[in-house]
Amino acid sequence: MKSINRIIVIGWDGAGSFVQQTSTPVLDRWMARGASTFTAQTVSPTISAQCWGSLLHGVTPVKHGLTNETAAASRYPSDSPYPSFFRMAHEAYPDCKLAAFTCWQPIMDGIIEEGIGVHKVSLPDKELAEAAADYIRSNPDLYLLFIQFDYPDYAGHKFGYGTPDYLEAITETDRFTGILLDAVEGAGWGEDSLVVITTDHGGGGVNPKGHGSDDPLDKTVFWTCSGPGIEAGSKVPPELGLMDTAAVVCRAMGLEQPQEWEAKVPKGWLMRMGRG
Repeated sequence: MKSINRIIVIGWDGAGSFVQQTSTPVLDRWMARGASTFTAQTVSPTISAQCWGSLLHGVTPVKHGLTNETAAASRYPSDSPYPSFFRMAHEAYPDCKLAAFTCWQPIMDGIIEEGIGVHKVSLPDKELAEAAADYIRSNPDLYLLFIQFDYPDYAGHKFGYGTPDYLEAITETDRFTGILLDAVEGAGWGEDSLVVITTDHGGGGVNPKGHGSDDPLDKTVFWTCSGPGIEAGSKVPPELGLMDTAAVVCRAMGLEQPQEWEAKVPKGWLMRMGRG
């Protein structure tokens, strides 16, 4: 089995499981390369900072304490007992190259820690995809990359989740993701990278133009990963949730996850993963 030489996590904000209702050829292709599900569950409340915080820090919102307001106003404590997987990577491999590209600035300001060597870029989605692709082409030693596209959530709030305009925003985000993954393939990284593609939450469950509830439309999300040790066309174990992304990334890095994390890799799954 090939080693995992880098990890790429791609997030589509607010896409829920609506990806099944519109054209997403790039996502479909990468789902076929690995394990996937349309029925993973995110954390509660189904709000961006709480959800991205759990994906990155491996604990529920009650523990990481992040909200949209706190993420925008303050830095995440660098000595928190709930480190992000970026901090885990930096502490274990201080010379490795880390990068985050997000449309939503609070992820940079208040969710990913400062002072751990993460190259951070925040731009509108299309420019973000192009900048991330350029970064991939210029940094062959990149080890851990996180990208967040915001367009589905923007369209959901403006037009309503599940509406034609919203679904077109998901399809457009798939095209942006294609720009990025074309660069991954062009760099020769397609076979030795762990690639996770997911979303933080859905929407429209209680409020047609909002989210935050435990309604299945808000709470159910797609999740897929591909790479060494993952069977093409396989199913993700049903117990895996969005928060468990942190544990999967930690397993791919060949690290023991913090005891304080609540995230977990489903028993018996991805047992042979690890850094090359």
